[in-house]
Amino acid sequence: MSYQNIVTELDADGIFSITLNRADKLNALSAELLEELLDSINTAQKNPEVYSLLITGAGKAFCAGADIRRLASLDANSAYHFAREGQHVFDRLDTLGKPSLAAVNGFCFGGGCELAMAATLRFASVDARFAQPEVKLGVIPGFGGTQRLPRLVGKGRALDMCLSGRTLAAEEAHSWGLVNALHPADTLLSAAKDYLHALRPLAPIALQRTMEAIHQGYELPLDNALQLEALLFAQSAATKDKAEGVAAFLEKRKANFVGA
Repeated sequence: MSYQNIVTELDADGIFSITLNRADKLNALSAELLEELLDSINTAQKNPEVYSLLITGAGKAFCAGADIRRLASLDANSAYHFAREGQHVFDRLDTLGKPSLAAVNGFCFGGGCELAMAATLRFASVDARFAQPEVKLGVIPGFGGTQRLPRLVGKGRALDMCLSGRTLAAEEAHSWGLVNALHPADTLLSAAKDYLHALRPLAPIALQRTMEAIHQGYELPLDNALQLEALLFAQSAATKDKAEGVAAFLEKRKANFVGA
């Protein structure tokens, strides 16, 4: 697929970068951009050379949200399908099975904030700004914001953010746990890539099972979540990578994981 609204790149260490590239529109989520984003995520999932995914935005915004012109044309039926469309794209990112990191530069509003929350982790520039301002347009977040936000920052803070539509500075977003790390704008991308590069030597199956245990277990009663953890632990213990990791530790050498 030829992309007009995003730019993709795969580096030698397996980091697949997706840059939202509608800088003149603050990288707003048009239907075309969402389609390209979905295709690129599916490409990253299927490509064995991809070990992690990095999402960022061109220009002065990560993503300013959904395209307001499309929102203006929606009725109840089309709005439902629009929300489900965006949710599907972001769910594919959330369940990629490979670590993903949103490098948030500048504005991260509405659907942009929902996109960032679908990534495994979020790094932000110190001048980044976060908001779920949909209430100011007479609607609510529709791409997962009412569900992922409370899971990240707690119910009370999510209600505050979604009811007021107010903007959070990067420091507040970090203190809430919405953002994992802050960096100067000029070093944000290098810091994000350094983090993902550090994950590259680790066992891919162990990383995937860890994400599954946390994501799925978070929604379960503790007893059920512990059973899930034991099952995923057993699956990882049956891999060649487990045998290699233990042998490397005992032999005091660097492990060579192969993802099997």
